[in-house]
Amino acid sequence: MRYRLSILAIALACLLLSSTRTGASPASLPQVGAGHWHTCELRMDGTLACWGLNANGRINPPAGIFTQVDAGGSHNCGLKTDGTLACWGTNGDGQSTPPSATFSQASAGAGHTCGVLTDGTLACWGINMNGQASPPTGTFTQVSAGGFHTCGVKTGGTLACWGLNANGQASPPEDTFTQVDAGYLHTCGVKTGGTLACWGDNTNGQASPSEDTFTQVSAGGMHTCGVKTGGTLACWGDNTYGQASPPTGTFTQVSAGWVHTCGVKTGGALACWGDNTYGQATPPTAPVGGIAEFPQLEPVAASSGGGSSRPGALALAGLAAGGALLLAAGGWYARRRWLT
Repeated sequence: MRYRLSILAIALACLLLSSTRTGASPASLPQVGAGHWHTCELRMDGTLACWGLNANGRINPPAGIFTQVDAGGSHNCGLKTDGTLACWGTNGDGQSTPPSATFSQASAGAGHTCGVLTDGTLACWGINMNGQASPPTGTFTQVSAGGFHTCGVKTGGTLACWGLNANGQASPPEDTFTQVDAGYLHTCGVKTGGTLACWGDNTNGQASPSEDTFTQVSAGGMHTCGVKTGGTLACWGDNTYGQASPPTGTFTQVSAGWVHTCGVKTGGALACWGDNTYGQATPPTAPVGGIAEFPQLEPVAASSGGGSSRPGALALAGLAAGGALLLAAGGWYARRRWLT
């Protein structure tokens, strides 16, 4: 649905420039977090809705009003209006047990979670076998929990990464960034000049971005997508399920999940493509929390640039009655024991 007031579009653009794929900074606009086989949404009225695979209760969010949500491998976390966190789903390693504190942003990873406290310092909890839940000191503006590592943007714009570094995913370049996103075994960030830098595993070309300028980037399982300065999308890396074959048109934000991807079009329509085995790429059509249904779900063709589509590579276009949805795939990728 097209915005009736241009100020909403401006607010959306500002949000995206200052947010992470793994859970945007708290905002009044809707948000969606894509996990491994499930998705969670922050509705316009602040309530939560989740859909897809329901193992471990990951699609059963708590009641209440929230300002941010992020989906992990098999758990999720939401930021309440008072700054405290609520997490649900798998909790075998304590990843769904946040500390009693107030936060400005949180990111659910594979089996761990990290958040930016209101004083700018970081707190992490959950699996820590690779040190991914042992953040450095200092103040940060954003944090992104990946598969076995974590990265954050420091107050001055430089990056810090910690955890597993077998593929170099925790060795960021020396530069300043506006956003960072930790994927499975690779990481990407938007530099202050708009160009991208990616590092880590590049087996499928997921860490080989173009030389274009971008406003936002999202590192998925083994693929990456970004919104170019002009609004069009570029995706690269594994395309087995069509997850790296975005539709045409201009977008304000993109979110690369494990094997599916979603983006918000300029006019506010939602498009998703890639794997939809458990319905994780199909937003619910029934009203939730007083927000009207998505009235125009229809197939959209994926572009041929990133590979051919197939029955498993579903593409959907949805129109959110309250405005565009923000999509944020959590840095949740991990071994299957954390994903089922």
